Amino acid sequence: MTFIIDINIDKCKWRDNGGALSHAFLALTGACMQDHPTPPSRIVASHKRRDPRRARSAARSAAAFDALKHDIMLGELTPGEPLVELELAARFGCSQGTVREALLQLQEEGLVHRRGHRGTVVSDCTVDEAVEMFRVRQQIECDGVLRAVRHPSRSLVPDLTALADAMLKAAHADDEMGLAALDRDFHRRLFHDANLPALDPILHRCLIHNHRFKISRTQGRRDLVLTAQRHWPIVDAIETGNPVAAMTTLQHHIATIVDLGPSVFPGSEQ
Repeated sequence: MTFIIDINIDKCKWRDNGGALSHAFLALTGACMQDHPTPPSRIVASHKRRDPRRARSAARSAAAFDALKHDIMLGELTPGEPLVELELAARFGCSQGTVREALLQLQEEGLVHRRGHRGTVVSDCTVDEAVEMFRVRQQIECDGVLRAVRHPSRSLVPDLTALADAMLKAAHADDEMGLAALDRDFHRRLFHDANLPALDPILHRCLIHNHRFKISRTQGRRDLVLTAQRHWPIVDAIETGNPVAAMTTLQHHIATIVDLGPSVFPGSEQ
């Protein structure tokens, strides 16, 4: 199947079911993979069934989800900070039930902890968790790229190229959150060709927390253009058709996202 690609960073978000899909990624793959763990079949089915009132409620829940995720990822909401449903409902002009849906989506991504009657708080972003997330991610993604490059779809390289271009455009627009979402789309598009769908939600959570940890540890202004450009060697390695070269390039990419020291990824130059 050939996909016609028309990426517009200003219109790259498609909201549904309390989440945000990268419109670029949907156009590229023709599949409902997104910066959100909800299975595609549930999203499509719920979209077809939705009445106007439910659609408005879902839109408000998505707005609350996006805003809270933005603030947590950028550290504007700090670990341990309480998220009171009544206050959030007033802020977003919606019901507490709608806010609750957004908080449940954030809990799926590991960004908040819901503690029953004690309420909801922003989750921690610790070094120990980051180290394990990076290790899990490297294992899943590098095994996946070996499978993907051995039997790639015809659209894999064009899709990754378009996403890398979109990342660069987001970087030049100083859109850090847009860049991060496209970054996750890039890696999930690559993993899609590994045909290991049960592992995609795990990779998704690792990517979310990798980005949150990197942002939290950055001193001063991040070089967004450099972040975008770091993906081109992956595309080039995949284009050679050499699975080992692609895996080695991806290993280096993951190991050098954040300097966690040689004990985390032995043999990788940080």
